[in-house]
Amino acid sequence: MSERPITPILDRIAVPADMKALSDRELEQLAHEVRAETISAVSETGGHLGAGLGVVELTVALHAIFDTPRDRLIWDVGHQCYPHKILTGRRDRIRTLRTEGGLSGFTKRSESAFDPFGAGHSSTSISAALGFAVARDLGGAPEHGIGDAIAVIGDGSMSAGMAFEAMNNAGHLGKRLFVILNDNEMSIAPPTGALSSYLSRLYAGEPFQEFKAAAKGAVSLLPEPFQEGARRAKEMLKGMTVGGTLFEELGFSYVGPIDGHDMDQLMSVLRTVHDRATGPMLIHVITKKGKGYGPAETADDKGHATAKFDVVTGKQHKAPSNAPSYTSVFGKELVRLAAEDDKVCAVTAAMPDGTGLAQMLTRYPSRTFDVGIAEQHGVTFAAGLAAGGLKPFCAMYSTFLQRGYDQVVHDVAVQRLPVRFAIDRAGLVGADGATHAGSFDIAYLANLPDIVVMAAADEAELMHMIATAHSIDDRPSAFRYPRGEGVGVELPEKGEVLEIGKGRMIQQGARVAILSFGTRLSEVEKAAEKLEARGITPTIADARFAKPLDREMILGLAADHEALITIEEGAVGGFGSHVAQLLSDEAVFDTGLKFRSMVLPDTFIDHANPAAMYADAGLNAEDIEAKVLQVLGITQLGSRRA
Repeated sequence: MSERPITPILDRIAVPADMKALSDRELEQLAHEVRAETISAVSETGGHLGAGLGVVELTVALHAIFDTPRDRLIWDVGHQCYPHKILTGRRDRIRTLRTEGGLSGFTKRSESAFDPFGAGHSSTSISAALGFAVARDLGGAPEHGIGDAIAVIGDGSMSAGMAFEAMNNAGHLGKRLFVILNDNEMSIAPPTGALSSYLSRLYAGEPFQEFKAAAKGAVSLLPEPFQEGARRAKEMLKGMTVGGTLFEELGFSYVGPIDGHDMDQLMSVLRTVHDRATGPMLIHVITKKGKGYGPAETADDKGHATAKFDVVTGKQHKAPSNAPSYTSVFGKELVRLAAEDDKVCAVTAAMPDGTGLAQMLTRYPSRTFDVGIAEQHGVTFAAGLAAGGLKPFCAMYSTFLQRGYDQVVHDVAVQRLPVRFAIDRAGLVGADGATHAGSFDIAYLANLPDIVVMAAADEAELMHMIATAHSIDDRPSAFRYPRGEGVGVELPEKGEVLEIGKGRMIQQGARVAILSFGTRLSEVEKAAEKLEARGITPTIADARFAKPLDREMILGLAADHEALITIEEGAVGGFGSHVAQLLSDEAVFDTGLKFRSMVLPDTFIDHANPAAMYADAGLNAEDIEAKVLQVLGITQLGSRRA
């Protein structure tokens, strides 16, 4: 364990109210200590380091000037909230971040009154802050009351349509509201698009210094003698396309850009807007992700997500890999297909590394598109590519694809366009918790007409499903796979095209059949080994497809066994529900078949390591074994043989 930093001022801060007695110089020192504490804590827990380091000074300044939790401070996404947690009564638990029973890696309403709005996905903060502002003005009286509403949103998140929808509405309503644009020039991947270029131009030109007061935009906040000159300077700036023109058109008074690591600038500007603002304000703050910690500043992702690491060297302590990750298998196989077929292209939403498309982006940049944090656009863009004769693979995490569901339905499925959805992070994902779990995609996709929905049982199966999706040109398709390493099976040279809607038999047994969909197959096989020691040999089948179902295989299993159990890494309403519907339609239940469906429980499961989360969900080998014994009526473990 690394040596803890010395933090004399931070040691005096239990809650933000304690900061009111500090001088500006002490607040500046507090920021240094919070940064050191953040680095030290994340070195022990792993987590999202770079984003938090970039907003240390901003966090200190906001809590020093505003009155949280009465004033509602909302962090977009929440990756950057670790310094906030340190200052809001959770320092004693900061080294439990992202561990079972510990602090969430994001803001969470149930965790603290200082987290007024939970997050995990991006671009929601302005909408939520506006809701608080309107609730305040309409007499809402929740615990702690409602004062000001402050949204802190990154430039990557600001590129999403939802942020602009919220700003448009906020400008129309004219409520006192503060939006802090945390412009660090990158979200998780470097931000893409015209907005990012616009923000870059704002502070690239010389007028920043010469007309800083005017560029702050909110002329009415300046002392009276300076207002007329400032107005003229501001109009000149607008003519030079520098300043807050875009945001002011949306109804916001614009202040900035200001240096987010200069406490004097931050405190001065925030005090001014706090004291004088009457309507919606946008404060444009320039920060640096990973600020103050060399290894994070120089990393490609600025320390976005790290394992535990050595503070001195920055070297991460990652366990050696025994098998390739599913994500890397997808990325490698897609590059191979792209080399063979120049119609293959890829779309992702701000996650080229996370979805395994980094190699594709390097090898085939003209066919690889990072659309930014804009899943709705990404899905419809992929639909347009497909309608234009290309073969798009739309690679998104299951939890993020939810944001583009309407587009999946109307722009892809209704038109039967052959978009191929590569759904990463299927199932439970560990430390990121409920907001990032891929729990619902089987249910929300398999109910769509004429879509092909697959789930890989292992990394070799994933290769086959990529090849299968590539071959489907008359309708949409999807294949899902989890976070983390594969099971270590031998990989083929290339994927083979599977027969659509056909599963595979893994093991022939008697009495009970287990029909697995996805990577719980390895747990099913472990359970079968334990059951065989009791004299029970279950039949095991890998469904491969949730849509279309392998009717022949499923009805055969039902006819030849007294019990059928389905298992999947998804919520109720998915694969097992479709199997039950088939069995019901075919009157199989009339003959006395015992049917059970093992799915994720009807609750959001808190962050822990994946094995613990699946134990909580009741989907590990011992749970499968117990389910088989229960359905066969064997309750005295070890005392009876089947």
